[in-house]
Amino acid sequence: QVQPVESGGGSVQAGGSLILSCAASGYRWVGWFRQTPGTEREGLGGVETVSGNTYYADPVKARFTIFQDSTENTIYLQMTNLNPEDTAMYYCAGDQSKIRTGRAATLQGLLDPETYDYWGQGTQVTVSS
Repeated sequence: QVQPVESGGGSVQAGGSLILSCAASGYRWVGWFRQTPGTEREGLGGVETVSGNTYYADPVKARFTIFQDSTENTIYLQMTNLNPEDTAMYYCAGDQSKIRTGRAATLQGLLDPETYDYWGQGTQVTVSS
């Protein structure tokens, strides 16, 4: 299985926008996560790639949008109105499972990094005030 590959990170001023890309082929679920030093990885949202259904963490759902280009096996994370608290390493991750059951099928499970098997190397996003 090919690991997901993130791109599109960079530096942006507060209030700005950024779109991250995740090249991920062969995964039923693809999630986006972020992490700052000394903290746990935070689930942001993701997509079930067959239906295109997306899911989001409450803290970001008003500002972040996830969409996919199935023809290019790419999942995007569009981030708007960024603030310095969004500074982090951003990761995408894939889950090949054909079906999720129990907790893994809930929003909490979909946002849990432990339910994803394959991870990219991350792309850094820095938001300056």
